Amino acid sequence: MIIYKDKWVRIETEESEIPWLKIFVRQSCKEMSDCDKQTRQRIWLLLDIIERQMLDYYTPDKINIASFANYVPQVHWHIMARFKEDSYFPEPMWGTKQREANLNLPSVDIFIQELQKKLELYP
Repeated sequence: MIIYKDKWVRIETEESEIPWLKIFVRQSCKEMSDCDKQTRQRIWLLLDIIERQMLDYYTPDKINIASFANYVPQVHWHIMARFKEDSYFPEPMWGTKQREANLNLPSVDIFIQELQKKLELYP
């Protein structure tokens, strides 16, 4: 689901047991260095805003930020709030499942609403 977009990027949610957002550039860019300066600056700003919002709202054990784009050769970033009790920790979310988890996290809908308010401050 797309929760935000501007002329440089769009932000989507990833269906998961953990809070997981993805930032996609709107230009056709295979590598970060292919992006124009404004897009690169926008990505860094949004990564910072999302990370801080996840830390404040969810108080995770760790934030994971990754950019692979091996399957989708379009610049995009994954931002995940990780918990020692999640099903995969300390493995990556696409790694080997470690346990069955039942995380009792605050509402993702409220998190998204609060994040959208913060993003509106940086048009």
